[in-house]
Amino acid sequence: MIFNFFRNTSAAFKAINRKYSTPRIKMTPLARLSLGVLRFYLLFLVGILVYKFVMTLHK
Repeated sequence: MIFNFFRNTSAAFKAINRKYSTPRIKMTPLARLSLGVLRFYLLFLVGILVYKFVMTLHK
């Protein structure tokens, strides 16, 4: 039952990734740069959260 749930969920993720693998809109270089900076910023925030979590566990 749980295995089927994960199998169906992974199949749905794969289908979505295949559908949106190529962008359908044109982006300006400024928009591409802005999205890249936003991606870096979000990864940085997740890194800070993970670091804070690990440091809290060590106390």
